Amino acid sequence: MTYDPWSLSKSNSEDAHQVAIFAWANVAMSFGVTAASDILSYSVPGHAKKYISAAFDKPVPEFRWLHAIPNGGSRGDTERSRKIRGAQLKAQGVKAGVSDMCLPVKRNGFSGLYIELKKPGKIKDTSSEQDEFGEFVISQGYMFEVCDSWEKAVHLLKLYIVS
Repeated sequence: MTYDPWSLSKSNSEDAHQVAIFAWANVAMSFGVTAASDILSYSVPGHAKKYISAAFDKPVPEFRWLHAIPNGGSRGDTERSRKIRGAQLKAQGVKAGVSDMCLPVKRNGFSGLYIELKKPGKIKDTSSEQDEFGEFVISQGYMFEVCDSWEKAVHLLKLYIVS
């Protein structure tokens, strides 16, 4: 099995693109954004440090704190199981509209970064709750962006963390 973002995102589902973002961020955390953006970094068995660390930029330890926020997805196989699981998640604090990912790192006057991820080509398909959440976090000093691919989210992460 391959673990590079290009292969992981091939199904083009939102979930696959999110997995690709975290695969990229995990390499960037240890070896830097240049290594994470080079497909050879993923094809070397065991991410061989000899290749990756040869001439790449510095690791980005802040990516350790990039995290997903479980707020959607399948809730069960039957209507009853979906209702039960949905009620459990709501009781645990899951909120409609909250973004998919957060990087709680201060940069350039922002308190952190929230990313709402959409399927490729569906960037305009945000719900009213997602729009409201985005407006709220912006008012609180966070950066908020909607991305419709792992590549766009990674570009945003690079711009945010390096600035």
